[in-house]
Amino acid sequence: MNDRFNLSVWALEHRSLVWFLIIVSALAGVLAYMQLGREEDPSFTIKTMVIVAQWPGATVEDTARQVTERIEKKLEELDSLDYTKSQTTAGQSTVYVNLKDTTKGRDVPAVWVKVRSMINDIKAELPQGVVGPFFNDDFGDVYGNVYAFTADGLTQRQLRDYVEDVRTKILTVPNIGKVNLIGAQDEVIFLEFSTREIAALGISQQDVVRTLQAQNAITPSGVIEAGQERVSIRVTGQFSSEETLRSLNLRINDRFFRLADIATITRGYVDPPQELFRFNGETAIGLAIGMKSGANLLEFGKSLDAEMDKVTSELPVGVGVHRVADQAVVVEDAVGSFTKALFEAVAIVLVVSFLSLGMRAGFVVALSIPLVLAATFVVMQIAASRCSASRWAPSSSRSVSWSTTP
Repeated sequence: MNDRFNLSVWALEHRSLVWFLIIVSALAGVLAYMQLGREEDPSFTIKTMVIVAQWPGATVEDTARQVTERIEKKLEELDSLDYTKSQTTAGQSTVYVNLKDTTKGRDVPAVWVKVRSMINDIKAELPQGVVGPFFNDDFGDVYGNVYAFTADGLTQRQLRDYVEDVRTKILTVPNIGKVNLIGAQDEVIFLEFSTREIAALGISQQDVVRTLQAQNAITPSGVIEAGQERVSIRVTGQFSSEETLRSLNLRINDRFFRLADIATITRGYVDPPQELFRFNGETAIGLAIGMKSGANLLEFGKSLDAEMDKVTSELPVGVGVHRVADQAVVVEDAVGSFTKALFEAVAIVLVVSFLSLGMRAGFVVALSIPLVLAATFVVMQIAASRCSASRWAPSSSRSVSWSTTP
């Protein structure tokens, strides 16, 4: 007599329980499939941080010895540090912090907080005049949807105001992640000095700049206490536009003169620009939209499209909105192809099983395929909930240019 456990016999003797487990597994698999996150690329955590410190006017040797080396020596105290890589130029230090492969993804954000705290502890030891250090650990964020905004008859500033308004409204979409502007130019006021006028007055540009800084300084001016009320006093005279600069009277060496007499004052944009965004060769402002990790990209894409249709209908004539990248369309095509291939594979196995094994045995063999897939979907949903980072890989046939200049 064989006392070994026989699964087939046990299943035949407990048919009700087996059918219950089959139905529960099938329903759990369907629910897991419907709730699975959908993205174009697998999620992963980038275990690298970039630390940048600037020391204007310093040589390469001084920057490397007094800034780069101090930062790297401090980072050696980090337990999860694998190695550091640095790049030093005249007046700038760039340090790449790479963590060990054994560092778990969920622990990486806490490590970056510790790195910031460690570097902030040595800021007092850095030379006077060092700007920063600055930290960047989010360059692996996903921007699956990108829109380009162009303007006909509007200035860059006016277009930026409209895009900022669109960004504010887009943040209400469920499961929205980071939303950033690309290629937005900051406005500045240029002072072009006349060397002839400056030489005739016997002053220098540094004298003028120091006087302007003193005029535009923000300092506490005191308060007036009247009973229970406390009123703050603010001194007027702060620069608000180029017109206030043109009408400004400067006093240098006990002499008064108008700034407009020695300098041409114009409003413009940062030159050279730090980053540019073009759509089909036309200057534009990009709106990069990311989704929260683990969310369903197809549902997110539908919600985003509905909100974009709503907000773009409120934009004035002349503002063009162009879709540059739409990851939801790519994922929808990929999911559709997978589902089609899955049904075709199951149908082929069913036909082969019925023809070779008969109806009863063929049905049992064919039924095991969707049950295994259902259990796989449940496991995938559990594993996907632990992922928290992903990368951007948009695809588009349109012509788009996004450049960064030092």
